[in-house]
Amino acid sequence: MADRVAGLMEERLGIRGNGLSEKLRRGRGALPRGVRAAARELADFAEKSKNPKLLVQIDQGRVAACYDICLRHLSAQRAGSALMRSAARITATVVLGLLLVGGVVLLVQRLQGRI
Repeated sequence: MADRVAGLMEERLGIRGNGLSEKLRRGRGALPRGVRAAARELADFAEKSKNPKLLVQIDQGRVAACYDICLRHLSAQRAGSALMRSAARITATVVLGLLLVGGVVLLVQRLQGRI
């Protein structure tokens, strides 16, 4: 289940890394708080499952609940939508910067009496 969530994070959000734990570390703000907590818990369960003695301590109901939370959020994301949001954010920043520079230039021209 953790591998499926990690695969969806790479496919839908473009977060690269080895395993769910590393992808969660790299994509800090890519997931909402509740989904990030469920994914972190799922990663912890995946680490525990590697040890046969700790395997008994894993609550399968909680694993299924965490998986459902992650899957529901990541399935709703379209592939590439994170890239489009990033591009829109960068474009908006550049446009705002150009407007501010243009405003400062006009203000200086006005104060010098050229306009």
